[in-house]
Amino acid sequence: MMGAFALQTVDTELTADSVEWCPLQGCRHLLACGTYQLRRPEDPPADPQSKGGMEVEEPRVRLGRLFLYSFNENNSTHPLVEVQRKDTSAILDMKWCHIPVAGHALLGLADASGSIQLLRLVESEEKSHVLEPLSGVALEEQCLALSLDWSTGNTGRARDQPLKIISSDSTGQLHLLMVNETGPRLQKVASWQAHQFEAWIAAFDYWHTEIVYSGGDDGLLRGWDTRVPGKFLFTSKRHTMGVCSIQSSPHWEHVLATGSYDEHILLWDTRNMKQPLADTPVQGGVWRIKWHPFHHHLLLAACMHSGFKILNCQKAMEEKQEATVLASHTLPDSLVYGADWSWLLFRSLQWAPSWSFPSNLGTKTADLKGAGELPTPCHECVENNDGAGHARPQSGMKPLTERMRKNGTWLQATAATTRDCGVNPEEADSTFSLLATCSFYDHALHLWEWEGN
Repeated sequence: MMGAFALQTVDTELTADSVEWCPLQGCRHLLACGTYQLRRPEDPPADPQSKGGMEVEEPRVRLGRLFLYSFNENNSTHPLVEVQRKDTSAILDMKWCHIPVAGHALLGLADASGSIQLLRLVESEEKSHVLEPLSGVALEEQCLALSLDWSTGNTGRARDQPLKIISSDSTGQLHLLMVNETGPRLQKVASWQAHQFEAWIAAFDYWHTEIVYSGGDDGLLRGWDTRVPGKFLFTSKRHTMGVCSIQSSPHWEHVLATGSYDEHILLWDTRNMKQPLADTPVQGGVWRIKWHPFHHHLLLAACMHSGFKILNCQKAMEEKQEATVLASHTLPDSLVYGADWSWLLFRSLQWAPSWSFPSNLGTKTADLKGAGELPTPCHECVENNDGAGHARPQSGMKPLTERMRKNGTWLQATAATTRDCGVNPEEADSTFSLLATCSFYDHALHLWEWEGN
C-alpha cells in the first residue's frame, strides 16, 4: 500500500467539512474550504432579576466561514496561502461549476439557512482572486441545504446542455435549479419529496443530465428523471444505512459510485441497479467520494473516523471484485468529511518519454500550443522497489519546492486536452497527485501528495 505524505496543515478555526479545488484552466491553483460550527446557547447569566425558567431559550446558531487558498509551489513550507475568508451561514457542501459561465468560475454553496448560493471568482487588485456573491435561492423554509451538484461533470458534453444544479435538503426533498447564464441567476424549476428523512446527497448522471440520483438517511439510493419530477426510476436498498455520497464517473458512461454510513463503497452499472458491480468495505462512513480528474480508475473517499482512502477501481469494474485500497490514512481525533483531487498535473522532467515535449516547458498551459505537446503526469520512480514491482516512496520528505524544481513542474492542463493527445496517464511509470482533505474536531485542512502506480 502506497502512502500519502502530508505537505501542510492549516487551522480552519471552525470545523471544516468541504474542500474543493477549482477545475478551470488558469484557476487550478485555487482551493476553497467550507466550515460548519454549531454554537450552543450560552449559559444564562447569574441575574438576580432572572425569572427562572420563563426565559425563551436562545436557538442554536450554525456558523460558517468560506476560505479561499492559493497553491504556491515556490513556498516550500506553506504552499497553501490564504487569499480570502468570508463569514457565511454554515456550509454543508460546495462545488465549482466545471465550465466557465459568462467568463468566470462559479462556486455553488449549500448552507444551513436552506439556500443555494452562487459566488463568482474575480481577479483582485493584488493580482489574486476573490469570490463575490452573485445569486442565491432559498430551497424551503426551516431546512438545511445538504448537498449540490452541477450538471457539467462531463465537460465534453456540458457546453451543449442547459446549466443545472441539483440540491438536497434536510426534509428529504430534492430541488432542480436552472442557472440563467446571462445573469447568471438561479431559478428553482422543480422540487419533490425523495426520502423520508434527510436527503444527504444528490448528484447528476454526467452523461445523461436529465437523470439524477439521491441518497437518504432512510438507507435508500434512488434514481430520478427530472422530466417527470417525483417519480423514481429505481429504489435500491443495497446499502444498509444512510446513503451520503454519490458521484457519476466523468470518464466512464454508466459508472456510478456510492458511499454510506454502512462503511461500504459500491460501484454500479447504471443500466442494472439491482446489484452493484463491486462492494468495498472502508471501515468508516463515506461522506464524500471523488473520481480522479485524469486517472479514470482512481477514487478518493472521505471516510470520517477512518480518515481518507484512495481506491483503484480498475479490476473492480472489469472483474466485479472489491476495489483495491492503494492508500489509507487515518487522522487521530478527527472525522474526515471533505476530500478532493487537485487538477494540477505533475510530470517528471527526468523521465524519458517516448513522445517529445518542448524544451521551454513552463507552468502555464498557454505555453503549450499543441495538444500533442502536453505531457502526461508522472513522477520519477525510486530505483528500489518493494519487491512487488511498485515504486516505493522516498524515505524522508524533501521540501516541496526542492522536489518540484528537481523532478518536475506543475501544469495547469485540462483533462480534455490530456485525453485528446492520445496518451493515457495510467501508462506512465508512476503518478504524482496533489489532494486536500478537511476534518471535524481538529478543524484542519490538510494538503497531501500521493505517489503511486
